[in-house]
Formats: sequence, structure tokens, C-alpha cells
Amino acid sequence: MASENRPGWDSNFPDFERAESDDIVDQLRDFVRDPSRQQENAWSYSIPILQSEVREVLHKEPRAEDFWVLCEYELPYEARRPDVIFLLNGAVLVIELKGKRKPSSADLDQAAAYARDLRCYHRDCQDRPVHAVLVPTAAIGYRGQVDGVHIAGPDYLDSLVAELERDHTVPPLTPERFLDLDAYQPLPTLVAAARHLLEHGDLPRIRRAHANTQPAIDAITRIVHEAHATGSRRLILLSGVPGAGKTLVGLRIAHASFLDDLASPRANGKKPSAPAVFLSGNGPLVEVLKFELKEAGGGGSAFVRGVKDYVKRYSKSKTSTPPEHVLIFDEAQRAWDVDQVRRKHDDSTLASEPEQFIGFAERVPDWCVVIALIGGGQEIHVGEEGGIGQWCDAVRLSARSSEWTVHGPERFRSDFLGTQFSD
Repeated sequence: MASENRPGWDSNFPDFERAESDDIVDQLRDFVRDPSRQQENAWSYSIPILQSEVREVLHKEPRAEDFWVLCEYELPYEARRPDVIFLLNGAVLVIELKGKRKPSSADLDQAAAYARDLRCYHRDCQDRPVHAVLVPTAAIGYRGQVDGVHIAGPDYLDSLVAELERDHTVPPLTPERFLDLDAYQPLPTLVAAARHLLEHGDLPRIRRAHANTQPAIDAITRIVHEAHATGSRRLILLSGVPGAGKTLVGLRIAHASFLDDLASPRANGKKPSAPAVFLSGNGPLVEVLKFELKEAGGGGSAFVRGVKDYVKRYSKSKTSTPPEHVLIFDEAQRAWDVDQVRRKHDDSTLASEPEQFIGFAERVPDWCVVIALIGGGQEIHVGEEGGIGQWCDAVRLSARSSEWTVHGPERFRSDFLGTQFSD
């Protein structure tokens, strides 16, 4: 079993129903750093209501003692937390509570996105219904369904549990399976759709670079095959001025289907569904790319993620292994130094982003390639001044530096003295 992503609270229904509500709130307060007073008030108000509804379910459902409740579960790779998740026999309920009588369209979108992400990215949620439930806490009764999201007052939750589609003969997901980090990967159908969209879709914002990117793609493809064949680790430095096509190169490599043949099976005997990932610290760029790719499903996140969320996931557990063999870091010259990482993550133990990514890559079995996309003269924020020197330090300081070969323009060779370098 891989490492787990524990939520603020998780227990079976009987333990949740019997717990002191103040104890649950205290545990959630400890889990969520510096929660607002509004958030604490919302917990204090909603937890007793949820306990009452769970009590009703226990009275009505003969096997409800095996149901599980999770509060403030953080979606892997995301800084988003559904309020409550119920693991029932034959179904998963994602519950979002709002302190109002009538939900907004943004509330509906939020609840729908939580359920969508579990359907599209959680291995064990694909074979059972995942229901999105929006609970305006000032409403009463069932208020209908909008775009696949059920709307109900808190008094109706127990009835909704009984009425929603589910196979009562299928046991609930165990918390161990649900919280297994390795279970959270894009489903193969989503991967196929994303690849097809990138190759054949109308994506003007992604394809607007006019430069010929094929030579770079061919060179990276050759290096990736070499890393696989020799069981080695490579750092590729791809540089160019803004608009030269670096992002397009990174996206095409991330979506490349040839990587499926090179990926190594993991502990469960299966290969990762997506052997590469495109990561960027540029939040607006990430949102643009996801918007362009959302037609493939899953919110456009099959191969595109934010750097900060990726770092948060794999720095949280030193034993968690990234599923990807190819890690593509966009705008790598703007990677955060150690001080900025520790400020932004509020963790005094973390290293710089380049050091962390070299460390993440060294956890990947057999072989790995880190591709750093580098733009010139774009180190514009505090904590980004280290530029290419941080990547040099990350490789040189690694305890396994001898396993690494650096590929890049000749002008970077002097920065990587003492390491294997190939232009």
C-alpha cells in the first residue's frame, strides 16, 4: 500500500455519530492551518447536523456501520478540499455545505468539479457512482438536481443516501483504498482523449508558436529512449526566448504515447496511466492550458498540473513515488529557492524546487527524465533569482549525482562542471 493522504477527520459512521462534535471541530482546526473564524463557525454549526443525519442512516441501513465519513479530504495535486465524503456500499457521495438558502452557480460548479475529479482520477471510483450533493444549510427538503448536482437541505441527507443510485451488494470503498495516493491517476480513457485532443484538436492558444519544434522533440525523444535503455537519469535543459515553442514541446512530450511502452510496472504490477506530467508555477498559464484541454474531460488536468501542488504532494511523504517517468518543469529558470519554498509551504524542512524535483525523480524506479524549459531573462520575482544555478546545485549536491547526465546548450556546460554534460 502506498502512502496515504489522510483528511482532517475520518472514521466509520458509528464513531462519527458518537464523537463529541467539539472534538471533531478541534481536529479539523488542527488539520487546516489558520482557519478563518467563518470556517470554524461553519464546522461548529454543520458537524452536529451531519452527526444527526448519520444517526438516521444507521437506524435505516442494516450495514451502515461499515460506511465511512471523511471531512476536509484534500484532493491529491490540488489545493481543494470537499467538505465531506461518504463512502457507502456501491457509491461515493461528495457533499459540499454552504451557509445559505439558495446555492449560486459557482457553488454548483464547485460540487460538480469535486465529483468529476474523483470519477476521472481515482482508480477505485470508476466502477461505482460518484454523486455530487450540494447542501445549502438554510434550505429544507430536496430541492432538485442541476447539471448532475443534487441539492438538498441538511434534513434530507439521510433520505438522499437511501434514494441515490447505488449497488447495495457492492461493499463500501475502504478508507485505505480511497486514501491510497497511487490510486489517484488519470483514467486510461481520459489519457487517450487528452492525447487525441492535443494532436488533432483546434487549440489555437497552444499551437500559436510558429517555430519548428520537431527537432527539439526528436532530440528529447532520443534522450528519453536512452534513459530507459540504460536505466539512467537525465536532466534536459531546453532554452529559448518567449514564444519559441518551449511550452508546445513540453506538452507534446507529456502527451507522447511512446512513453507507455517505456514505463516500468509499479508495486501493484501495473504501469502508470500517464507516464509524464507538465508542471508550471505560472498559475494563469496552468489555467489557460487546462481550459484549452478540458474538452478531453477531467478539467484538462490529465497531463497539466501546478508545481506547488505537485511539490506539496510528494514532499508530504518521503516514501511516496511519483507515477511519472518524465517530469516537465515549465519556466524552470523561475524555480523557487529554498527560502521561498519554505515561506510558501510554511515548512522549514523543505529544499529548493530544483532539489526537490531531482529528489522526486530519484524515487522513480529504473529511469527518469526531468525536462527544464528555460526562458531567458524572466526571473522576475523574489526567490527566483537563482536561475539555472539552482538546477546545477541540485544535481551536484545529490547523493546519487553520478546517475545523472545533463543535456543542454553548450553555454550551460561551464555551470555544470563536475557532472556528466552532453549538448
